[in-house]
Amino acid sequence: ETSRDVQNFETEPAENLIRVGFSQLGSESKWRRANSISIQDSLTVEDGFFLQFNNARQKQENQIKAIRGFISQQVDYIAFCPVTEDGWDTVLKEAKDAGIPVILVDRQVSADHSLYTTWIGEDMRKEGENAGRWLARKLEERGRSRDKIHIIELLGTRGSSSQIGRSIGFDSICDQHPNWVLLDREDGEFTTAKGQEVMTGFLKKYKDIDVVVCQNDDMAIGALQAMKDFGMDLYSDRKPIVISFDASRQGLEMVTKGIIDVDVECNPSSGPKLAAVIHELERGHAVAGEYYMDEKVFTIDNASSYAASRSY
Repeated sequence: ETSRDVQNFETEPAENLIRVGFSQLGSESKWRRANSISIQDSLTVEDGFFLQFNNARQKQENQIKAIRGFISQQVDYIAFCPVTEDGWDTVLKEAKDAGIPVILVDRQVSADHSLYTTWIGEDMRKEGENAGRWLARKLEERGRSRDKIHIIELLGTRGSSSQIGRSIGFDSICDQHPNWVLLDREDGEFTTAKGQEVMTGFLKKYKDIDVVVCQNDDMAIGALQAMKDFGMDLYSDRKPIVISFDASRQGLEMVTKGIIDVDVECNPSSGPKLAAVIHELERGHAVAGEYYMDEKVFTIDNASSYAASRSY
């Protein structure tokens, strides 16, 4: 735990500051830490905010407890990155009954839209579709568009909107290619250690793997280490095609080396948009029901110009 993880709920803000309670789902990846920094750097006292920041450490019960704490503190706004899609109806109704607007960041929930004000984040389904379309083009380039293609997937936290969206998007492209065979998919928990563990199991179980889909860079790093430990040459065209998501600095560096074949960006810098939306609400203006972050797809052709400037 660091000073960036939690801010003391007992600290009293100046009367003229906008009080925001923010529950971050955890710090499971470089992407998540970059997202937290973006929030904290955007909701500053200098910009008119008093931010109460909580790290839920990947536990929904911790997030619900934090949100109830924000309600009892009578903050002006509540924002949070939900660890899973389901199970929020009761606490969101409590916030609504207290008259506190709720803004979702990054991930989404299955609760009725009337229980929250807006959502700011990434189009996870489109990310999955972009990965699938890229794979179709790559197989065409390699003259393998009609071959049977064996695919394994390392999922993010199962049940999270990022996992669900990316899986639905990628699956929708897979369905267009009957020769693509999904051998297996398993939860890698968005972490390097679990990604390595899951990939090691896949390599022992399946002899013919053509494509490895990792739903974030941390899992891809773990999967690649497992492949290396298994004796694979990571720089060879004979290794499986590796698809990743996030486009972190380390991920993009691996793209430039040809180790990761494509990295679909998931933009963590939602802090400025969150601050802007709150300011709009403070002015009494209507806001959209959702805001999508701009995102790119990176290959060896364009990754190098972005890798060095990545803050995460």
